[in-house]
Amino acid sequence: MSTPTTASVATGEHPAVLDRIARVELSSIRVPLPTAISDAKVFTGRQRPLTEVAILLAEIRTAEGGEGIGFSYSKRAGGPAQFAHAVEVAPELIGEDPADISRLWTKLVWAGASVGRSGAATQAIAAMDIALWDLKAKRARLPLAKLLGAHRDSVRCYDTSGGFLHEPVAQIVDNAHRVLDAGVGGIKIKVGHPDHQEDLRRVRAVRERLGDAVSLMVDANQQWDRTTAQRIGRALEEFQLVWIEEPLDAYDAEGHALLRQTLDTAIASGEMLTSVAEHQELIRLGAVDILQPDAARIGGITQFLRVAALADQRHMGLAPHFAMEIHAHLAAGYPQEPWVEHFDWLTPLFDERLDIHDGRIHLSARPGLGLTISDQARSWTSERAVIDGR
Repeated sequence: MSTPTTASVATGEHPAVLDRIARVELSSIRVPLPTAISDAKVFTGRQRPLTEVAILLAEIRTAEGGEGIGFSYSKRAGGPAQFAHAVEVAPELIGEDPADISRLWTKLVWAGASVGRSGAATQAIAAMDIALWDLKAKRARLPLAKLLGAHRDSVRCYDTSGGFLHEPVAQIVDNAHRVLDAGVGGIKIKVGHPDHQEDLRRVRAVRERLGDAVSLMVDANQQWDRTTAQRIGRALEEFQLVWIEEPLDAYDAEGHALLRQTLDTAIASGEMLTSVAEHQELIRLGAVDILQPDAARIGGITQFLRVAALADQRHMGLAPHFAMEIHAHLAAGYPQEPWVEHFDWLTPLFDERLDIHDGRIHLSARPGLGLTISDQARSWTSERAVIDGR
């Protein structure tokens, strides 16, 4: 393909459009977990243990041979809904210029607006939006972080996958030592046990066995009321935590703001929100010290960048939730030093492995997200749909 010169585009000899979307392939992939996972939502009876992660994979190809991949996910429920919605709206992309990502996001969200502009609808769009950004970076022959504009070439990371409530403290400590030895920089453990004293015993034991030098966070998964969060939050002060995550219902922005005023420990939240508007409320009220947007949940990279810009204006910390394979790139572009959550659950989906050492994820020079889909992921595919222009 010959690229039009600046002069030829300006004089109208060639259209500004250099390529068109020719094909969208969507796959529903079920990733099994080695053991059933339980957090506070399970211990309070609100959810069942987590046994798998449902992945919505989007692969976009253009008439000129460009390719991009993206994914979103669901836990416990919602995977089939995301896949079905994506199949319905994906035809809107055929024939479009893949460079016009923001416009295409708007087109997709309005195509399915009757079911809303958040939740499963935006999570379905997220996979395609991320694939378009991957494609754009590959066309530029740049890692995604460099395309967006990076402040750093590596990001701090902390592990969550080894700190759930179903595991005894001794196992959590063993898990922590394993990932710390592998190069991860911090440890987060789950709290929110119905016995609040058990929470404190577990945190104390982990802090004592890991030592004061290890960055330690806790996550209550929204299972405290305001009074409980205040009391336990005060009791946790002695452990010098980096943050307390989701101490309250994710939509109680006012409660988070009040709690933040009473505690010295930083408050983090945002992972469960599925729109820019929901994040705006946390930001407007100064409800958290550290915002935790999830690109796969809020509609993709396009929406994540909007949230990050709003958070930066308020000088908030940033710690994107889950999907480190995507968020390492996005966090690298945040002006303040961020954290990225390390989970090993999605590792089998890709042929590549992230470079993790010295407490940080180090970005590769591979273009785009730097990922290719593994044969294992293909074998876990339960549904597939192909939309093309023929």
